[in-house]
Amino acid sequence: MKNITDSFLSLGYWPFAGSFGFNTDILATNPINLSVVLGVLIFFGKGVLSDLLDNRKERILKTIRNSEELREGAIEQLEKARVRLRKVEMEADRFRVNGYSEIEREKFNLINSIYTTLEQLENYKNETIRFEQQRAINEVRQRVFQQALQGALGTLNSCLNNELHLRTISANIGMFGTMKEIK
Repeated sequence: MKNITDSFLSLGYWPFAGSFGFNTDILATNPINLSVVLGVLIFFGKGVLSDLLDNRKERILKTIRNSEELREGAIEQLEKARVRLRKVEMEADRFRVNGYSEIEREKFNLINSIYTTLEQLENYKNETIRFEQQRAINEVRQRVFQQALQGALGTLNSCLNNELHLRTISANIGMFGTMKEIK
């Protein structure tokens, strides 16, 4: 490593006349070297740099155009969506109004149906009560009739004796005989 650094240091001590060498004076050589390097770069790199910049410019412009087209498409879709939203909202309002009127109509019909059903149930109840009253009355009549019949039979059985019984049968047979002759 020491040999390399020594060789660079020894370059600074070479004589200037008639030979090729390095000028280690930074202030004298730098602007010349820089201007040569810049000149070479500008001359040879101008086309490459120009092409790179043109390509970059085209890509940027293409991206901007694509973005504009996408933006216009998005705006168009947004407008279509707004129109559809307005239509849907109007239809929803119409359905809501129709739905409310339909609900009110169904409610009115249901109430009427319930009143009709209640009236029918009241009529059935009244008929059932009348039927049960008539049945109770008939039962009471039957029981009263049975009790009266049993009472009458009891009275007759206690009052009738065999002789009275035979006379009653004879009288009834006689009445049947005269009825037979009349016919």
